[in-house]
Amino acid sequence: MEQYAAIIELVWQDRALLKKEAQYEDAVKHIVDLLDKGQIRVCEKKDGVWLVHEWVKKAVLLYFSIAKMELIDTPPFQYFDKIPVKNKNLDKLGIRVVPPAVARYGSYLAPQVILMPSYVNIGAYVDEGTMVDTWATIGSCAQIGKRVHISGGVGIGGVLEPVQNRPVIIEDGCFIGSRCILVEGVVVEQESVVGAGVVVTGSTKIIDVSTKERKEYQGYIPARSVVIPGTIPKEFPAGVYQVPCAFIIGKRKHSTDMKTSLNDALRDFNIAG
Repeated sequence: MEQYAAIIELVWQDRALLKKEAQYEDAVKHIVDLLDKGQIRVCEKKDGVWLVHEWVKKAVLLYFSIAKMELIDTPPFQYFDKIPVKNKNLDKLGIRVVPPAVARYGSYLAPQVILMPSYVNIGAYVDEGTMVDTWATIGSCAQIGKRVHISGGVGIGGVLEPVQNRPVIIEDGCFIGSRCILVEGVVVEQESVVGAGVVVTGSTKIIDVSTKERKEYQGYIPARSVVIPGTIPKEFPAGVYQVPCAFIIGKRKHSTDMKTSLNDALRDFNIAG
């Protein structure tokens, strides 16, 4: 990969190279193909920290510059775009895609992933056993872990530019409730339950109200948290008004298996899923 990274960085500085020698265009296409197969990722966790591979994002952006607009026939639908959709060997790969769900080429879907009518953008990684429910969207380069449930209408933000920015990351075993919006590189750590309608941006206050001592987080939801939407007062020139925040009201129990724990969390804390 170091050799390919060096080529991508070189082309990023001088895009005229794409027209001079085939090896540069071939390198860009090869990286996107590896993304499509899940053999590389835009982000990966090392020593507990999520790292962004900027050169991989650069390869995706370069791919847009060399791809040609073309008709894409997936009967009964027809599209006109630069990036084809995944439509080959889904059965052999063990992926269920319910019409009219769309996953773009360059995104990765692991075995046992289920896409209800939803959308997965290029560069995204969706790990095994995850359900993406109806009208949910997974943004470009977003990273979704194993056995995650993305409920209906959820918006998971992605990012291609600036290349150094982190996309939204949902770790293993999380439950994201209906109509949640998670954007601006937010990390939801493993086995968390995010209740319906929670909106978290990079600057949203995430407040743990489950104990007498208030704790505040920003940019990430700690592991096994149970989260609901809330508001806090903020003073403006025109007066004091309520602004959105997120409340951590407890932790998921260790005493039950994953599916039961999800149901228990929703029932115990009176959260709508």
